Amino acid sequence: MRGEHHRAPRLGWVTFRLYDTATREVRDFVPLEEGKAGLYVCGLTVQSEPHVGHVRSGVNFDVLQRWLRHTGYDVTFIRNITDIDDKILVKAAEQGRPWYNLAYTMHRELDKAYTALNVAPPTYEPAATGHVPEMIELIATLIAKGHAYAAEDGSGDVYFDVRSWPQYGELTHQRIDDMEAAEIAADPHSVARKRDPRDFALWKGWKKASEPETAAWPSPWGPGRPGWHIECSAMAGKYLGAAFDIHGGGVDLRFPHHENEQAQSRAAGHPFASYWMHNAWITTAGEKMSKSLGNSLLVPSVLARVRAIDLRFYMVAAHYRSHVEFSFEALEEAAAGFARIENFLTRSRDLLGSVEPGTWCAEFAEAMDDDLGTPAAVAAIYDVVREGNKLLAAGPSDALRGAASSVRGMLAVLGLDPLDPRWHTGGSAAEARLTSVVDALVSTLLEQRTAARAAKDFATADAIRDQLKAAGVEIEDTPQGPHWSL
Repeated sequence: MRGEHHRAPRLGWVTFRLYDTATREVRDFVPLEEGKAGLYVCGLTVQSEPHVGHVRSGVNFDVLQRWLRHTGYDVTFIRNITDIDDKILVKAAEQGRPWYNLAYTMHRELDKAYTALNVAPPTYEPAATGHVPEMIELIATLIAKGHAYAAEDGSGDVYFDVRSWPQYGELTHQRIDDMEAAEIAADPHSVARKRDPRDFALWKGWKKASEPETAAWPSPWGPGRPGWHIECSAMAGKYLGAAFDIHGGGVDLRFPHHENEQAQSRAAGHPFASYWMHNAWITTAGEKMSKSLGNSLLVPSVLARVRAIDLRFYMVAAHYRSHVEFSFEALEEAAAGFARIENFLTRSRDLLGSVEPGTWCAEFAEAMDDDLGTPAAVAAIYDVVREGNKLLAAGPSDALRGAASSVRGMLAVLGLDPLDPRWHTGGSAAEARLTSVVDALVSTLLEQRTAARAAKDFATADAIRDQLKAAGVEIEDTPQGPHWSL
């Protein structure tokens, strides 16, 4: 990327600030190791096809890791996959397929969605099933320290003893006595095995009558599988160490998942995360988008109606801590707004030739440093585009190149640069040929329109314009000639 003076770590002073869920305040980001940032984000439980609400977290934390990297941090970004879980077992049984086949298939669908939305891959994406030994080791440590116990009924279950950890509830600022019992819905009989109804499962003994043998691993407490919460503690510790900088995920994970992660990790003697970040929901009719509500919008279905870059812009333009009420009307409005930015870059490229990504304006950097303030960052981009459009009329200039270069540089940080080849890969050969054919046909019609206008045959020129408009092609007459866009 151009603008190398933005690449050096900002050592010696603090510029980036973020909202820490644990302290409920915006804090200066001070990494554990200067110039480096360790980031762990809870990925999805791959039980079903990803919907728009699922991928928001991926997009939001992709922007975070991009900003950290662009400002010079050496980022280690871990985003896990939960590929063994109660819901996966139930859904696989309902569908008459192996649970691991369901998880693998849905993982591939998630990868497709992330790729379509230009979500950069993490440093590593560990799967829960690949880290059972680390989980068993962590559970054994908790038992040895008096913070966990095996059920006495021979079930093979192991629970975290919440009463043994006085700080339990500190992440979400709750008192233990105000909390509901854990996991009753998943296993109504588990309460009888616990010392306290709020104790949560670290290890789940294998239930021969209802669970496949493939969903059990050997352990000191008998065959079984890990509980949900222990998975992330073990994987974060393996790849980021006992202490790391930022732990992220959706706001719905604050409790019980992240509360339990923090409790069991710190009870085991690990400092764990220094900062907690949570993205808000995408809602429909005011409710969290989810399978259970029946209001999910699967990513492939949405992308059949809008471009992937427009969907990403729709998500990025909202602050990550703001709930977004999804509607196709709002999505189309966002797409129209992004078209103004894209149109400026396309016209600049046509006039100047290649335009490389460059440096950001100060307002953009200030917005991003203020808790990833993407709404203000997008507003800064629009300001540069507005000035750039004024320069277009005067023809090629260094000022125009600087504006276009800056816009590309800022969009690159957001993963939204429309001139980036990543947005133009993955299509079929037939789609590429179709694009070429459409471009040739529209260009031919525009030449006919230009000839008609030169001959003062305005009726024919207007008819061509109207035909193109009816087909969804918008024409803009510029000093450099007509420019078209969809």
